[in-house]
Amino acid sequence: MTIERSVLLIVGIIVLGSVLLAVYHNINWLWLTGIMGAHLIQASVTGFCPVVMTLKKLGLPEKAGFA
Repeated sequence: MTIERSVLLIVGIIVLGSVLLAVYHNINWLWLTGIMGAHLIQASVTGFCPVVMTLKKLGLPEKAGFA
């Protein structure tokens, strides 16, 4: 698995998890969904993403995610 696909998987799990928590536990979990959306926008503009930095340190290969 590449870094690009791992980031998509991690963000997808967090967003789906927070939506499920909002539906079944407390509506305030939607704040996490909003924060993840804001982080994706910020990362696309600045290129800074702590998840990518962590996955690089773990040694995952880099490759175009949709090539």
